Amino acid sequence: MPLQPNSDVFITCAVTGSADTAAKSDKVPVTPQQIADSAIDAAKAGAAIVHCHVRNPETGLPTRDPDLFRELTDRIRSADTDVVLNLTAGMGGDLVFGSVEAPLPPNVDGTDMAGASERVRHVAECLPEICTLDCGTMNFNAGDYVMTNTPSMLREMARQMTALGVRPEIEAFDTGHLWFAKQLVKEGLIEDPVLVQLCMGIPWGAPDDLNTFMAMVSAMPAGWIYSAFSIGRNEMPYVAAAVLAGGNVRVGLEDNLYLGKGVFASNAQLVENAVGIVERLGSRVIGPDAVREKLKLTKRAPQ
Repeated sequence: MPLQPNSDVFITCAVTGSADTAAKSDKVPVTPQQIADSAIDAAKAGAAIVHCHVRNPETGLPTRDPDLFRELTDRIRSADTDVVLNLTAGMGGDLVFGSVEAPLPPNVDGTDMAGASERVRHVAECLPEICTLDCGTMNFNAGDYVMTNTPSMLREMARQMTALGVRPEIEAFDTGHLWFAKQLVKEGLIEDPVLVQLCMGIPWGAPDDLNTFMAMVSAMPAGWIYSAFSIGRNEMPYVAAAVLAGGNVRVGLEDNLYLGKGVFASNAQLVENAVGIVERLGSRVIGPDAVREKLKLTKRAPQ
């Protein structure tokens, strides 16, 4: 496959994530104000999109509390710096089995299963321009934990997102997730332009070797718009890989905590590094208005 680099690249910053990273680095934002401030700093550094989770301000653990999402959304939209808001809708599908010998009942510690309407409740209330749709079930590298997304659940969540006028970002952790995304498009549950995030290197999804990456790129229909990332030390190499393969890029503390060995990063620093890589490849970093035009998004005013 010949290289077809993307000349106009948008950068997404995944600001905080849902893993237990706040205990590992004090640069990981926890409160709605900290997350909003870090998101705005990332936007000033060159991110056109900020992808946000929220955390319990007391414990630092992930939550899907709509009040925290509303506060975060209001803070970002009220800022002087423009940015496209992308809220997670991945919470509410966490299943932890009891044990290998007695899987049922599930372990209440870590299990959080919710219905489709509850999982997109904060999306309906906050109306971000984009929200994520984890397009399949997957074993993460975490004992008896399974990220659970059934076909019927995903169909209903996609239907509700589209009805709300929010662009789903398909999170593809493996090749089958792209296959099902095509089915959602075929059934009219996701409208053009289709937006995909290729999530590479997350155990036990798609490994981040370049053969697998290019296979996933090749599996996407013409006209789909995609971004890609890998985690840890391969975060910045994947900035280059994504651009060279014709895509856009994602960086941020959800995916990687470090600037270098033993040196903790901020979101803005990771975005600055990504901007440098994109520009050295001869491409241009585009801003939020250009992204809205490309993805046919409606800019939301502060409520």
